[in-house]
This record gives sequence, structure tokens and C-alpha cells, in this order.
Amino acid sequence: MKLYDGGRAPNPRRVTVFLKEKGIEVEIVPVDMNTLGHKAPELTAKNPLQRLPILELDDGTVLCESVAICRYFEELQPDPPLFGIDAKDRAIVEMWNRRAELIYFAAVAAAFRHIHPAMVSWEVPQVPEWGEVNKPKAVEFLRFLNDELAGRPYVAGQRYTIADITTMIAFDFMKPARITCPDEFAHVWRWYREVASRPSAAL
Repeated sequence: MKLYDGGRAPNPRRVTVFLKEKGIEVEIVPVDMNTLGHKAPELTAKNPLQRLPILELDDGTVLCESVAICRYFEELQPDPPLFGIDAKDRAIVEMWNRRAELIYFAAVAAAFRHIHPAMVSWEVPQVPEWGEVNKPKAVEFLRFLNDELAGRPYVAGQRYTIADITTMIAFDFMKPARITCPDEFAHVWRWYREVASRPSAAL
């Protein structure tokens, strides 16, 4: 199988971190997103939405969307479990991963895509006002998460999961989105320093 990878871009990086946590090695096909390599005809044929990552299986099946790809590898190699260990735990992990993705990650991405000068030709139309509106949304989610992390070590509970990967990637993405996590969110900062120090998080 082959993984068409976009390097430091947030969604490709989610899969990269996940694979490192699993100890899984896959053939990587680097794609330069800065030169719009993800829009090349060959990749457009694999994913008409022109987004990365793309996982191409040996039988020609193409899987897109980072969490779907991670779920595939979770099924192939259940240990360590990054999507939960039983019905209740899987539901809790799913709940927190969706919260992180649909509320927090989405707000950070909107701020970046609509404000950063490098995205002016990608996000058409670029609406700076919408980007600014999303900055406080991201901070408010971190306020909520800070209260939650007062009582547990990781986003979804006592173990590191896909929810931590999604949240960490979004946290790192705040820098180019020009969003700052307040110093007062001590529990978020404690959590972030721990997950960011894992070998899998190294860029």
C-alpha cells in the first residue's frame, strides 16, 4: 500500500502521528502541497476532492479522510488501542474526537484559511471577517477543555487516543492561524506539553 502524504499539513500529520504511535511503517509518497501537487491529475483521479492524505491499498482501493485511514489501521493492528477498548470507551473517544474536530479544529482551520496571506489563492473567496470570528471560538473550546482536563490526563480519559492526536494537531495549527492559548489554561498546557513530547509528535 501507499500513503500519499502532505508533510506538515494538519490532516496528513494526523495519520503520520497515528502510524508512529502504532509502530506501523507504510510506503510514503511525498506530495508538495505548496506547489499544488495534491491537485495534480494523478491524485485528482484518486481523490476528486483534491485533498490529502490518500491511502491506496494493494488491491487498488483508495481511502481518503484522515480519521477513516486511521480507523483502517486500527482494525489491522488493534494494539495499542487508539479508538477505545470497549463499547463505552469507543463512544467516549468518538465523542471527544468529534468535538475536537468539528468545533476546535474547524475553528482554527477557518481562521488560518481566511486570514493567512498564503491561503488567498486557495480559499476563494477569502473572508477575513469569518477568520476573525473563529479565533475566539477556538479559545472558548480550550477554556472548556481546560476544565475537563482538570480531572484526567488525556482528552478522552486515562489513555492517549486519536482524540489527543486531533487536538494536538489543532493546537499546533493555532500558531500559523495567529491564535494564542492563554497562559491561564494550565491544564491544557500541562496536557499539551505531555503529548507534544511523545516521539510520535516530532516534526
